[in-house]
Amino acid sequence: MFKLLIDILGWIGAAETIVAYALNSSGKLKSDSVIFQLLNFTGAIFLIANTWFNHAYPSMVINIVWTVIAVVALINIYRKK
Repeated sequence: MFKLLIDILGWIGAAETIVAYALNSSGKLKSDSVIFQLLNFTGAIFLIANTWFNHAYPSMVINIVWTVIAVVALINIYRKK
């Protein structure tokens, strides 16, 4: 049951990251929008859980960096407001 939850989180994280990138690339979502950064943040968090569980450490490191980038961007967005 726990493995199923981790797999579902991984797929949701992958989908969120792809959707964020697609919306940004198509000009429908700017990279400085909260929604874009939250999709990246939560997507990376879910992927971290999945890659940690599956011992895919190189992918986990990339997603940790992705999460830090999203957090810094969110902080900058809120500072501008």
